[in-house]
Amino acid sequence: MVTMSSADSALKSYYLGAVSQQLNTEVNPFLAKIKQSTADVWGKEIRRLAQYGVNGGVGAGTEEGALPAAAGNNYEQFVTTLKNLYGTVEISDKAVRASENNAGAFVNLLTAEMEGLIRSSSFNFGRMLFGDGSGVLCTVASVSGTTVTVDTVKNVIEGMTVDVLTNVGAAVSGATGRRVIAVDRDKKTITLSGGELSGVAETNVLCVQGSYNLELTGLGAIFKDTGSLYGLDRATHKWMIPYMQSEVGALSETVIQKAIDKLEETAGSRVDFIVCSWGVKRALQKLLSTSRVNNDMAELAGGYKTITYNGIPVVADRFCPDGTMYLLNTADFTLHQLCDWKWLEGDDGKVLRQVPGKPLYTATLVKYADLICTRPCGQAMLSGIDEE
Repeated sequence: MVTMSSADSALKSYYLGAVSQQLNTEVNPFLAKIKQSTADVWGKEIRRLAQYGVNGGVGAGTEEGALPAAAGNNYEQFVTTLKNLYGTVEISDKAVRASENNAGAFVNLLTAEMEGLIRSSSFNFGRMLFGDGSGVLCTVASVSGTTVTVDTVKNVIEGMTVDVLTNVGAAVSGATGRRVIAVDRDKKTITLSGGELSGVAETNVLCVQGSYNLELTGLGAIFKDTGSLYGLDRATHKWMIPYMQSEVGALSETVIQKAIDKLEETAGSRVDFIVCSWGVKRALQKLLSTSRVNNDMAELAGGYKTITYNGIPVVADRFCPDGTMYLLNTADFTLHQLCDWKWLEGDDGKVLRQVPGKPLYTATLVKYADLICTRPCGQAMLSGIDEE
């Protein structure tokens, strides 16, 4: 007979490994390309030594003169906090009891919940990779009743729970913990649950519930030329600034090759991964077709198949900003983590716990991690590209 104890055991012994593998390799091709490591994790922080420049103990001299003075490598310490990543599944007591005499139905129940968790994680973790760590999804343009017009709906999907915040992160009264009921992607409107959004105003922002400034340090945080990153001020550490060209306009092989060459020339960095918006990918395909360049295919980790540019895989991602192409050396990226995905266990060792006052049981996967790029100057971004 199937029981809650059976469900708990199945989640720990059977589903954890499979789900962890899928979350690490099948959520996003960029994530699958990045190495993951438990190194450099100290308590609740990641402290990573990053080398820049070259060793200074080299020089020429006379036959009998002094040898070059020793001057070792240049290092700076990157410091960032581990981000708390969660994924929760929910099973009703009724559903378990309905399948307690049917092992097949019970397996289907758990499998469906795990697949739902993976779909949700695919959306949210993929979104974080391109974010700036703030958790901000979009900015309010106007509001009518429970419908909000925003600047972009790229990062929003039905079912999400969001908070409406001011542009400095303060909660808007009566507008937190709202579910996304509907998204009109053509009109860029979002309908939220609950009553009228009377306190919401222009320039307010929508953020994932409780996540403001608590998400991964994604590409949006790395590709900036001001402020600090990993505790270092870009104003005094110019090597922390990536190559960025804006207002590209019509895409050309020259502008792409210039970025690739610039990275190799100035940073000794070789691009091995290109990620862009869907419209930019179509523009690149049109460009390559027009120039009669062979459009070879490549298969990436996780089973992804994609086109290449001069042998470099080109992946389109739904969360990549419109008109944007990132040219990356993925060897410079590491997802530092305290541990791989684990179930959050109670004092009794159980992972399935009853929701207080409700006939529901929840189980939560957790991972404590953050993304670090040890050589920001070895990465490039082209923006303002005309899409097809």
